[in-house]
Amino acid sequence: MTQASKAAAPAATLRARLGEVAAWPVRVVLGLLDPPMRGLQRLIGAGRMPYVFLAPNFLFFGLFVFLPIAINVVFSVTGGTALFPSQRPYVGADQYAYLFDCGSYLDPGSCREDHFWRGVGNTARFVVFQVSAMVVFSLVTALVLNMKIRARGFFRAVYFFPVLLSPVVVALIWKWILQRDGLLNAVITTLGGQKILFFVDPSWAMFWAVFVSVWAHMGFYTLILLAGLQAISTDLYEAAEMDRTPRWRVLLRITLPLLWPNLIVVIVLSLIRGVQTFDEVFVLTGGGPGTATLMIVQYIYETAFANQVQNFGLAAAASVVLGLVLFVLTLVQLAVARRKEA
Repeated sequence: MTQASKAAAPAATLRARLGEVAAWPVRVVLGLLDPPMRGLQRLIGAGRMPYVFLAPNFLFFGLFVFLPIAINVVFSVTGGTALFPSQRPYVGADQYAYLFDCGSYLDPGSCREDHFWRGVGNTARFVVFQVSAMVVFSLVTALVLNMKIRARGFFRAVYFFPVLLSPVVVALIWKWILQRDGLLNAVITTLGGQKILFFVDPSWAMFWAVFVSVWAHMGFYTLILLAGLQAISTDLYEAAEMDRTPRWRVLLRITLPLLWPNLIVVIVLSLIRGVQTFDEVFVLTGGGPGTATLMIVQYIYETAFANQVQNFGLAAAASVVLGLVLFVLTLVQLAVARRKEA
């Protein structure tokens, strides 16, 4: 035995003993659970044991997901200002009829509940620009970070870091930068320019709402695309290089088709998040100026909780409509993805 082996032996023995000590509580717990689980298996059969392990998840989803959805649907067909469903009169589809009572759905001013349709329009514009920018910038960033560049691990961490921040923190940081006396206006005035009131101009307000959302969440989607890029076999790129295939053709013929499943995941997740956006835009602009950045989720929140007269039924009806739209959009995207793969 060499001198190095003799020195490593005590360390290995110590690690083994520490592992045994750490595993002792687990062994005790498993030993206590073993008799009742064996008895349950003999009682219901081995084929039904998976349902026993799935039962806590079913209970969790039933209590915190399906039950609130059912309560929300009940609220959407009742009226009044009472909180408890038993004290709310049944009104049928009146809340939905009130939401969809419009002269023209393209003109929110012709609708009885114009704030709802302004929220729908703002959310649609936000989703179109935000999802498009998210996919493009995430894809470009993933392609760059997949190359052999210096400090690649560092840049991957830098791009992912904003994802770890709370959306409220992100919005506050950018609000301090963009406000009238913020950092960006300080730089502009130092260079001889005039202050720009970013949160007074509706176009600027929407632009920065999209920008901050992309900045905050791009790292997560970049990570998904980067994982897809690393799963592509390098043999394909080597064969393309031997054939002297142009880089743009490699991107269109090899990279994007093989990356399509990851792109679908990015599009679906970013679309769902974009439609449900609330906290960042609410903290950044408050829905203003006026209703220029009022999103549908903010409308639901204000209708149910922030307005002087809390209309739980109308807010519940709006949230049911939002849920159905998200469900339909997700099904359409998945159907398109399956057809593309086929």
